[in-house]
Amino acid sequence: MPLHCLERGTGSPLVLLHGNGTMIEDFVSSGLIDMAARSHRVIAFDRPGFGHTTRPRAIVWTAEAQADLIAVGLRRLGVRQATMLGHSWGCAVAIALARRHPDLVSGLVLVSGYYYASVRADVVGASLPSLPVLGDILRFTVSPLMARATWPLATRRMFGPAPVAETFKSFPKEMVFRPSQIRAGAAEAALMLPGAATAAGYADLKVPVAIIAGEGDRIIDIEAQSARLHAELAQSTLQRVPGAGHMVHQTAPEIVLAAIEGLSAPAFPKPAANSETLPVAA
Repeated sequence: MPLHCLERGTGSPLVLLHGNGTMIEDFVSSGLIDMAARSHRVIAFDRPGFGHTTRPRAIVWTAEAQADLIAVGLRRLGVRQATMLGHSWGCAVAIALARRHPDLVSGLVLVSGYYYASVRADVVGASLPSLPVLGDILRFTVSPLMARATWPLATRRMFGPAPVAETFKSFPKEMVFRPSQIRAGAAEAALMLPGAATAAGYADLKVPVAIIAGEGDRIIDIEAQSARLHAELAQSTLQRVPGAGHMVHQTAPEIVLAAIEGLSAPAFPKPAANSETLPVAA
């Protein structure tokens, strides 16, 4: 299946994995890709179902399945080892990469992640468009209309208590309202709790981990998630960002970049093409 990625810069490889509902353009609009590309070979992926990457229904796209797909893509790009950065749902994929393909991962930067199963009333409603038949009806009728209507409220909640970043206005929100991307987002909402429940702790992670969380995150309880993960991992650091919410990479990209620089992989410079789609077998 095609796996779309964006590459910029040269230097030690840095892989960016976006959260649920977004795509590569989240990192582009934040400025993080341009900032990091000054000293890194930055590779950002559209995860399955988001942006320009498809999401075949025959596969249950768990974090582990996505990690295996991305690992194949990285090897085809000649990446031997990289720092992996995940935001939100992308953190689960980054961790799965470190577990299943440890030779590829030199360090993890985990931003606003969800690591431990907890009661989430919002997950049930968010998961509905992933259901067979009923979900298909919703995705082609009501769901796009609701997504457009609630977009301003949803973005304020994601960014709050910080204001929505001006740069985020360039984010291609109409791509989020496509039935195919609505299905992908709903499927990931449904996988969130069982994925965290089956993670069974993180003590097996052997790479250094930089954990970043906005102190005002309105999507995830950072004490129950980021702070708990930091307590479990002796080789981790925790950066709490005052005044920031779930989209801390948008409102404080310099803090995220500092964490990246602290975990840089050995340099394997290679001139990068701007954008490409890899024919990767799922």
